[in-house]
Amino acid sequence: MASMATTTFSHAKPSFFDNKSSFHGLPISPRTQLAAKPAAGISATISASARQPQYDLWSFRFEPIRESVVSREMTRRYMTDMISYADTDVIIVGAGSAGLSCAYELSKNPNIRVAIIEQSVSPGGGAWLGGQLFSAMVVRKPAHEFLDELQIKYDEEDNYVVIKHAALFTSTIMSRLLARPNVKLFNAVAAEDLIVKGGRVAGVVTNWALVSMNHDTQSCMDPNVMEAKVVVSSCGHDGPFGATGVKRLKSIGMIEEVPGMKALDMNTAEDAIVRLTREIVPGMIVTGMEVAEIDGAPRMGPTFGAMMISGQKAAHLALRALGQPNALEGKRSTAGSIQQPNLILAAAENNEIVDA
Repeated sequence: MASMATTTFSHAKPSFFDNKSSFHGLPISPRTQLAAKPAAGISATISASARQPQYDLWSFRFEPIRESVVSREMTRRYMTDMISYADTDVIIVGAGSAGLSCAYELSKNPNIRVAIIEQSVSPGGGAWLGGQLFSAMVVRKPAHEFLDELQIKYDEEDNYVVIKHAALFTSTIMSRLLARPNVKLFNAVAAEDLIVKGGRVAGVVTNWALVSMNHDTQSCMDPNVMEAKVVVSSCGHDGPFGATGVKRLKSIGMIEEVPGMKALDMNTAEDAIVRLTREIVPGMIVTGMEVAEIDGAPRMGPTFGAMMISGQKAAHLALRALGQPNALEGKRSTAGSIQQPNLILAAAENNEIVDA
């Protein structure tokens, strides 16, 4: 990491932090924070006494437990989940902001079982920070309505809102999502391949992420499998573990090419990502930045609204495929005709598709 230069600020010059500096002559206005409405029955204020521990910190003692009990509890529950989700309704590959938004939306239907596969120990993808490792997360309107549903606080500007730390979004949506009984997150698990039957994606091939990263250093270490009625690929843009879903589709001949995302254009990119979120081959929906890889759409940079709404759209595409109530059924375009999903079996090669 490059070392940071030491800078001495003169008190005679306007400071970026005193709301008097400007960029291209425009004054910086102070932010006004909007608080999400507290849930019904929950007081917005917490008394000092309520914040105090209800136990004696000087003499605190844990209840005794045998080490084998801890081992059995972890193993039994995990193996039960593996058995339960070996054949499930929806598998989401990748727990970044799009994948988590998709899982959250799906989990609202208690009849749909959702398994999330995430190769990292820590889910969330790049949504723990904003751009260039900064803290704030920028979300363009009207995607802020999704934040209102999650009760996430933000600073409101004219056309966008700012969450003071991206981790607030990621931690909040995960806490809401993982509390639901019809969802299981398998983190530190990699999707090594797809199950394809009769030209339809029917599940994923899994392995521990550490095993997947060491196939070249060890003898053969065979994988496991998970079947699903619908697979949602949310693997992000190209990288060591990125765009793995569409890259595998290309290598097995189910799509013709993966052109990769174009250069950054926020305004074009976010609209295109949501619009082009679709079932790319039978049984597999692509969402988030992986959409840009398959269509050659522009990258969007450090804005996150499209990830949330693309994830929501992917969820409703999956619900429609499962014959469940969804927000897409019978929706009409601005021209008045019934909107049909884009079912494209090859990467888009013309500007009419990728340009928003």
